[in-house]
Amino acid sequence: MKDNLSMEIMTKDDVTMMILSAKKTAGLTWEGIAEKIDMSPVWTHSACMGMNAMPADKAAALVTALGLPQEAASVLEESPTKVWEQTVPTDPCIYRLYEIVGVYGPTIKALIHEKFGDGIMSAIDFDMQITRVENPKGDRVKIEMSGKYLGYNSW
Repeated sequence: MKDNLSMEIMTKDDVTMMILSAKKTAGLTWEGIAEKIDMSPVWTHSACMGMNAMPADKAAALVTALGLPQEAASVLEESPTKVWEQTVPTDPCIYRLYEIVGVYGPTIKALIHEKFGDGIMSAIDFDMQITRVENPKGDRVKIEMSGKYLGYNSW
């Protein structure tokens, strides 16, 4: 019988690396993986990267679909600890999104307040879609976000 203290504990980072390896080996896309677990590609990727907890049925489906060890399912079900490693991202794609929020964040906030009142858009009760839009000047990236409006409580 193994001593519990000597057993290695699987982390979210470990499971993420297993998922990425299995995805690459199988030649899958995030859309393909998402279809296998009946979720959106955006949510699937985020959960696989450790940024969301998976419900037990989705974690089990992912483990089965990718041939991961069964213990990976319980790790996928754990609540995330969201930590960003750097203040300003250096990856060009992520940096541009950061720049958009920096430039348009105050505008988005002002318009949300005008249309809904003093509050925020939820990032928990939230969905997002990313689509390609053909354009003669060069194809465009369309990002649609929808989050529940949460009004600030007044005292």
